[in-house]
Amino acid sequence: MEDIVLSPSDFVGLLNQTLEIAYPSVVIEGELSGFRVSKSRWVYFDLQDELASVKFFGTVYMLPGPLQDGLKVRVVGSPRLHPRFGFSINVRSITPAGAGSIKKAADLLAAKLEAEGLFDPARKRPLPPVPRTIGLITAASSAAYADFMKILNERWGGVDIQLADVYVQGTQAPGQIVRAIEYFNELSALADVLVVTRGGGSAEDLAAFSDERVVRAVAASRIPTLVAVGHEVDISLAELAADLRASTPTNAAQLIVPNRAETIAGLAAARKSLTELASQQLQAAAREAQEGRKYLTSQVNSLLTDRLKLIHSHRKLVAVFDPRRALRRGYAIVSRAGRNISSVKGLKSGDNLNIQLADGKIGAKVQ
Repeated sequence: MEDIVLSPSDFVGLLNQTLEIAYPSVVIEGELSGFRVSKSRWVYFDLQDELASVKFFGTVYMLPGPLQDGLKVRVVGSPRLHPRFGFSINVRSITPAGAGSIKKAADLLAAKLEAEGLFDPARKRPLPPVPRTIGLITAASSAAYADFMKILNERWGGVDIQLADVYVQGTQAPGQIVRAIEYFNELSALADVLVVTRGGGSAEDLAAFSDERVVRAVAASRIPTLVAVGHEVDISLAELAADLRASTPTNAAQLIVPNRAETIAGLAAARKSLTELASQQLQAAAREAQEGRKYLTSQVNSLLTDRLKLIHSHRKLVAVFDPRRALRRGYAIVSRAGRNISSVKGLKSGDNLNIQLADGKIGAKVQ
């Protein structure tokens, strides 16, 4: 049997076809070595252990955040033989592996994002006191979802919950969480608040919430955000970038809506206080009005008394100068043609006169 002779191109094509069938995807975990970024886009690195080293190639868009040599990472990729650059694995996703590496990667990313101001408290926005619509990003089958909904409905109820069912751990989780955040931010009617939550777990389980893509999506959200990852030791970077952080899904529900019973009791107490205050104000106003009425009555009576005295005085004065009193003492008022006469000058014989006495009038003629 003759050997099959292949050209280099045919060999590369044949091997890649074989790899696509036999190993369409591989997951390799090892120590990062030779990590570099070319032209702010292409990523090259090796994964190594004590006995071997494997080359990898990818783009910066797949990075979970800043990486450095020595970190232990888990890479999902596709083996390929490049026609010119040889064998490597095309990267699909990279995640830090092991608690130490995860923490170190998170610390590197935290320093980078903090320098950019993503964690600045001045960026934080207040959440609405009683949201009508909540965009909820979590796993629908998780205890976190059940706990959040239970407490939310017990405390308030009647809130419209729009759920985005996503993976909250694993290599697919960051991409799905980012797409869910973008989806809610692209809706024409925005939710009042966006909640991203999950329960507790190991550092590896929670790594998605310190992925740079997720952290940046949380920080860029037009909708106020609350991130609640149910762990007690470390705080995820997404929580630092959120407008508000909650310690658990239950705590998230407690922070996002008030307690209905406490609110009703508070309103009843406020109503009672306002009623008492209004009653006190009315009583004070009534007393003030009564005192005002007494004062006004006193002032009016005093004014009337003064006016009556003045009138009485004027009456006396009028009485003193009343010409009828003089007539009763024997005096008379003499007039000619309607004009009173006080002197004989200007009179001539034959003038008709009118004489007013106390009890009547008489006519006379000048002789």
